[in-house]
Amino acid sequence: MEPAATLKPLEGIKVLDLSRVLAGPWCTQLLADLGAEVTKIERPGQGDDTRHWGPPWHGERNSRVAAYFLSCNRGKKSAAIDFSTAEGAALVRRLAGQADVVIENFKVGGLKKFGLDAATLREKNPRLVYASITGFGQNGPHADRAGYDYIIQGMGGLMSITGLPDGVPGGSPMRVGVAVVDLFTGLYTCVAVLAALYRREKSGEGATIDMALFDTQLAMLANQASNALVGGKDPPRQGNTHPNLVPYQPFDASDQPIIIAVGNERQFARLCEICGHPEWASDPRFASNEARVGNRDEIVRLVGEAIHRRPARDWLDQLEAAAIPAGPINRISQALADVQAQHRAMVRTIAGMPLVGSPVRLDGARADSDLPPPALGEHTAELLADLGIDEAEAARLREAGVIGD
Repeated sequence: MEPAATLKPLEGIKVLDLSRVLAGPWCTQLLADLGAEVTKIERPGQGDDTRHWGPPWHGERNSRVAAYFLSCNRGKKSAAIDFSTAEGAALVRRLAGQADVVIENFKVGGLKKFGLDAATLREKNPRLVYASITGFGQNGPHADRAGYDYIIQGMGGLMSITGLPDGVPGGSPMRVGVAVVDLFTGLYTCVAVLAALYRREKSGEGATIDMALFDTQLAMLANQASNALVGGKDPPRQGNTHPNLVPYQPFDASDQPIIIAVGNERQFARLCEICGHPEWASDPRFASNEARVGNRDEIVRLVGEAIHRRPARDWLDQLEAAAIPAGPINRISQALADVQAQHRAMVRTIAGMPLVGSPVRLDGARADSDLPPPALGEHTAELLADLGIDEAEAARLREAGVIGD
């Protein structure tokens, strides 16, 4: 049993979530896991686009929701309010007046006509932390463009280093298999929000946060961007090899591939020994990582021939005993079923919904909300009541299409 958290770090913080799809919802889900009260504003009758991005689906046909939506909306309340109407926008402004944080990912200037932009809301609520997520930021020659993860992966250089090399069958730029730019942007935005909240404790002032998928994509290139800046050359696509380390890639055992990731000379010397060729470690062609990078094809061929002689389990046992990083290439179902994933309770069920849990642990307790992803408009009546709106007025707003059920 995990210890119970006595106080979640963001307990008492109110977040108004005007975002949809992935980058914004990923940020607000993490804030909810950390204890914030997150209210997600959705269009009546439709909701977040990802509610409809199936199959696969969870639930019965009349109430089904796409698995995609479940992945990034744990811990939130949903209010169905059409803020394209004057009354709906007024309701959302009232909610923003009570909020500590607003997260939105509309196009630049898209919320100004509803009085839901940063300047308007922060004038009424100076302590508000307002975070905007766009494709290219609030200024610059591309600022008015819509931003989509796939497009940013292409424009931002990530696809140019992902996939098999030129000249190899199937060699071409490839996108990463998950919307990694959206996810990274959500995480960076969460970090910025937490920093702004901390600063507010000292200054009393909120902040306006400008986050761009394109900026995030460039930042997350990490060593590859540094390689380009320092080396003066564009890093090539290398498939599953590493630009700076050798051997650091999959190898085919007799029954299945395994990954071997040698990070220093001690590990390489031990790999040489268990391959039955200790002399490789002193061969001038391979004696240093720099030498191995220069003679990549030859050392990869030699190690590959040795690994292919025995099954994966034999190698993995030996590699682990020798403290050489190695592992299998699992399917997602295998990864979720791994004994470590089970021990860490990374797969959980809330209200019958199978979900991947939060990886964050504080003082031994998981920072993980127990609220399931909400039904569309599930909490509308509750939130209107908190604003002092009685049932008769709520019924009128519902009849006028300003709010949904």
